[in-house]
Amino acid sequence: MRRTLAAFALFAAPFVCVGAQSATQAGRTLSPPVATRVPKADTLHGDIRIDDYAWLRDDARKRPEVISYLEAENAYTEVKTAALEPLRQKLYAEFLGRIKQTDLQVPEPYGPYLYYSRTVEGKQYPIFARKRNTPNANEEILLDRNERAGTGNYYATGAMEISPDHRLLAVLEDRNGSEHFVLRVKDLTTGKWLADSLLETTYGVEWANDNKTLFYTRFDSAQRPDRIFRHHLGDDPAKDVIVAREPDDLFNIEVAKSRSGRYLFIKHGSFTSAEVKFLDAAKPDGEWRVIVPRTPDLEYDVEHHDGRFIIRTNADGATNFKLVTAPVSAPDRAHWKDWIAPRADVQIESFIPFKDHYVLVERSNALERLRILDATTNSSHYVTMPESVYSAGLGGNREYSTSVVRYRYTSLVTPSSVYDYDMRQRRSTLRKQEEVVGGYDKSKYATERAWARAEDGAMVPLSIVYKKPLVRDGKRPMLLYAYGSYGYSTDPNFSTNNLSLLDRGVVYAIAHIRGGQEMGRKWYDDGKMMKKKNTFTDFIAAAEYLERERYTSKERLAIRGGSAGGLLMGAVTNMRPDLFKAVVADVPFVDVINTMLDASIPLTTGEWLQWGNPKEPAAYAYMKSYSPYDNVAAKAYPSILVTTGLNDPRVGYWEPAKWVAKLRATKTDSNLLVMRTNMGAGHGGSSGRYDALKDNAFRYAFVLDQIGATGLVP
Repeated sequence: MRRTLAAFALFAAPFVCVGAQSATQAGRTLSPPVATRVPKADTLHGDIRIDDYAWLRDDARKRPEVISYLEAENAYTEVKTAALEPLRQKLYAEFLGRIKQTDLQVPEPYGPYLYYSRTVEGKQYPIFARKRNTPNANEEILLDRNERAGTGNYYATGAMEISPDHRLLAVLEDRNGSEHFVLRVKDLTTGKWLADSLLETTYGVEWANDNKTLFYTRFDSAQRPDRIFRHHLGDDPAKDVIVAREPDDLFNIEVAKSRSGRYLFIKHGSFTSAEVKFLDAAKPDGEWRVIVPRTPDLEYDVEHHDGRFIIRTNADGATNFKLVTAPVSAPDRAHWKDWIAPRADVQIESFIPFKDHYVLVERSNALERLRILDATTNSSHYVTMPESVYSAGLGGNREYSTSVVRYRYTSLVTPSSVYDYDMRQRRSTLRKQEEVVGGYDKSKYATERAWARAEDGAMVPLSIVYKKPLVRDGKRPMLLYAYGSYGYSTDPNFSTNNLSLLDRGVVYAIAHIRGGQEMGRKWYDDGKMMKKKNTFTDFIAAAEYLERERYTSKERLAIRGGSAGGLLMGAVTNMRPDLFKAVVADVPFVDVINTMLDASIPLTTGEWLQWGNPKEPAAYAYMKSYSPYDNVAAKAYPSILVTTGLNDPRVGYWEPAKWVAKLRATKTDSNLLVMRTNMGAGHGGSSGRYDALKDNAFRYAFVLDQIGATGLVP
């Protein structure tokens, strides 16, 4: 119930947290934690909002009463789902039983070495290593994540970059999931770590070609990457020079190197425009030059090839992007020359140059395609894919002077496969396919593409997989997944974990809704800002189609999404709670207005170009019409599982915590509502592979129980 300012005065009472003890007494008390404190009132554009749970944001993780409340929620969740423990254990055993625990990645050639990672049974993290590209070479361990993690519960790397002479390794390390990295450098000849230790860095690090200069990124108080530093090994970090600074809150900054190894690039980028600077990588103390100054609505990124820059851009109305060239000596827009023309039905997603070829990753009709161009003749052809619904993308491809491009291929029924494609001979060679331990019979499963008509007539693609035979009588349980934001396309990838769903008769589907780029750039543009609600109505149309076409029914349909996909879960659950039996919302971005008003929160200001700025009346009204937290109402909701991480810098833990508290106080049903907070991780959850499997077993047990699919089917 929404309170008025008059009612607000009645709640000027001390903080009370009920449930921290009662949820755990003898492990049996089932009452959920309840929290009340002085609500917070805000007025904007003449609209009064009362936030009863704003205290969960105040002082963040410093107050013990907040920690107690989250721990009480965890205890309540354990009690309410205790009966699922045998199923969780069974699912974990199934997940673990299908993976080859001791395994080796396909080695990637780079210079005189073959680089790879490998896993060892019983160890949480991969080991990164290399061998000389000669017969019978010995292994050199570059980074053993298990050793670096030590006894800690979390360890992740934000980047690992080999120096051009292959003697040094730069590593960004995160030990709590906060994405505040420490940059360290290892001497691969001696195995010793150098004294250089650069604190409070963020994603991205690059070597200059002198093998002793590093360029790295730092962030501002809102964790926005805003400065690039130059560091000479052995120097005091306090003396590091800022080579680029980004004062505009709408922009981020990043550093990268051309595939030729000749140039370094600094990109200043927002969601709608870019500015790129370049520097001869052999002259790290030199002056950076701008290619094209930032221009409203002009996006571009740059690569180098054979004395010229290759530029991917949306200039001149190229909505799906085109490629142009420009001489390095005069790369300004006046010297751009059109090369690969834009097409209305094909988006150029990315490209990489080789010495004698170019490889374009294109997307058309919700499928990725790999287009090969000969650098001499400019003739082109496509790599043939064996299935009609699949996912294909490029591998590392660190080697520049080669005629072989590495790509990955997978589908909802084909395990992840690594191919080397000879661009001259036009021949693919399978290097490795993910092994499904215990055997996997692909013929028992089928995948298909379906299309749901959105309320405005747009056709929304769906990727569907199931165990055969499928009788469309509405009786099959289903899990429907989607994301639909930031232009990120959700491709149909194989998952050994999902076999535990399929073998229980569950149909698994992905809705490729607007907000992603599955159908091109316009698909993305039509799912953001003042068109964001297309994302939600597309998903609802997909669910209605699946029920209408008798793939499943309302009583057996579960849905899942995370982060901005968690926003999707909250929005559609408010809009059409009758459509779904159960919801899994991982690290959900659900408190849209409060977050977008708080510039101190990471990612906020730059994302005004993604969601809108609520300080503008029209944007505020539109956000308020869909923000999940602001639209919780007194009605029946499906069963809901919410997950979050205490150290999450992308979606603060308080967003899901507030949402769950408000749902509990408002909804009219008795369906299960539980929240699980990982008290030692961030946005991505557990960092160790075994811990991640256990987390997924927890989610899948919840889903299977809710949709009545706990037992295996023939």
